[in-house]
Amino acid sequence: MKKIKVLVVDDSALIRQVLSEILNQAGDIEVVGTAQDPIFAMEKISRLKPDVITLDVEMPRMDGLTFLGKLMKSNPIPVLMVSALTQKDARVTIEALELGAIDYIQKPTIDVAKGVVELGEEIVRKVRIAANARAKIGAGGRRPRPVPSICGFSTTDKIIAIGASTGGTKAITDIVSTLPETTPGVVIVQHMPPAFTRSFAKRLNSLSRLDVKEASTGDRIVRGTVLIAPGNKHLVIRRNGAMYYTEVKDGPMVNFVRPSVDVLFNSVAEQAGRNAVGVILTGMGEDGAKGLLEMKRKGAFTIAQDEASSIVFGMPKKAIEIGAAERVASLEEIPRIIMEGLSRNPS
Repeated sequence: MKKIKVLVVDDSALIRQVLSEILNQAGDIEVVGTAQDPIFAMEKISRLKPDVITLDVEMPRMDGLTFLGKLMKSNPIPVLMVSALTQKDARVTIEALELGAIDYIQKPTIDVAKGVVELGEEIVRKVRIAANARAKIGAGGRRPRPVPSICGFSTTDKIIAIGASTGGTKAITDIVSTLPETTPGVVIVQHMPPAFTRSFAKRLNSLSRLDVKEASTGDRIVRGTVLIAPGNKHLVIRRNGAMYYTEVKDGPMVNFVRPSVDVLFNSVAEQAGRNAVGVILTGMGEDGAKGLLEMKRKGAFTIAQDEASSIVFGMPKKAIEIGAAERVASLEEIPRIIMEGLSRNPS
């Protein structure tokens, strides 16, 4: 069996050693080299031809974002960012995902070596996913993109619900950044830890015509706004008369995740019914598929991202298999189809 070749790029000798040991023990993965900074990494990439690169966010001589941008333009290899759970690292990681990184590995802030070992199963899983994923050359912050020609979407009693996981930050950015100010309220679940969802909301707000923020209990869902589920919290919607509001709450993991797309979609199905559009995007696993089916049963218009444009065709695939998606579309087509769905579902 051909092994997945990995290059570990990190300025910490300890992290390089621990990651190498974890990955080499997996059986189907081989660390073919390590590098302490991007300059050394460039030479080793051309010589070793790795299938996946793990890349520290904070690097000497050349920062991780600069290196990633150059790599995605010249030689788009799947990259996993290694990031600490700090606000600064979260911000940089979000930008890296936009540039084309597949996913990220969380670096513990206390007893790093022990923490990385405890995350071994997740690290191995993400390397395998990255090896099978498509390295995408990112937009590099190019904004704005052309906006669909849309008229008459000024009502506040419609909702767009979006769910995503691996590869979702870039997919969501590509969609939301195309939507006009008159877009009905958008609620989003993206699988991420708390510091990352805050940074993602801020980053998306800077790239969009819409007002984007991390959701809080009691936020009103109105046109021109996007509300993102906080990391480690479930997001549901509640209706009061003609108005919709968000509720952020604790609760057990659903499909091994919190926030869960299924939790959001099920609440949208119950509270909004035919006044909603549901979109399931790239991601590992099955979260959101059953919720999307429930939305469809309650009259909502439902969309799944197609395989060709998905980084990981797990969540959309399951939704398609169980008949939850009315339309299957490329990432580029989804904003236009969302608007078509809104016009088909008058309140």
